[in-house]
Amino acid sequence: MGRLNITVGLALVLFCATFGAGSGQDESSRSALVIIDVQHFYFPGGAASLVEPERASRNASKILGSFRSRGDLVVHVRHEASEGAEIHEQVAPADGERVFTKTEVSCFNGTDLLAYLREKQVSKLVICGMMTHMCVEAAARAAHDLGFEVTVIGDACATRDLEYEGVKVPAADVHASTLATLARTYATVMTTEQYLAGDRTEPSAVQE
Repeated sequence: MGRLNITVGLALVLFCATFGAGSGQDESSRSALVIIDVQHFYFPGGAASLVEPERASRNASKILGSFRSRGDLVVHVRHEASEGAEIHEQVAPADGERVFTKTEVSCFNGTDLLAYLREKQVSKLVICGMMTHMCVEAAARAAHDLGFEVTVIGDACATRDLEYEGVKVPAADVHASTLATLARTYATVMTTEQYLAGDRTEPSAVQE
């Protein structure tokens, strides 16, 4: 009987080591949501207001709710600023969710984000936030180059109109061209609806 108990005990240890006690997710493919710079200065009345930031923040909130309901890892990133730097209430951090403050475009530059994700054994990142063509794009490219599997939620991002040498580029075009570029190599680009429906395998066309 003693030998049987030892055998059963060893089997349980091996099972837990292989599948993870109390966890429904394989640690080798753990996902994390990274919400980038959804801060007040990007909203109407702020110092750097974007085009339709409210729509993007509502969709980011839906993705955030999905991650929280599954108990998956959530990370918030904020850019240091003197005014309007608070994270918008639509995606306000909950207790226990890490917040990283950056001073550079990429959230991996000058922060401990990479070390934190490695510590948590994350291999897949879902990214959304502001601005599409700056901090979101920088995060997606860096994450891909660092070996993460990257998904960008296109309609949970927002940007602004640009101008170059007298040519004005509407925010919708800036947004779409950035996502189209990312979708070629760096990330799977999805809508909020696609992600929440569980369609997480095939890249989408850039549909907003």
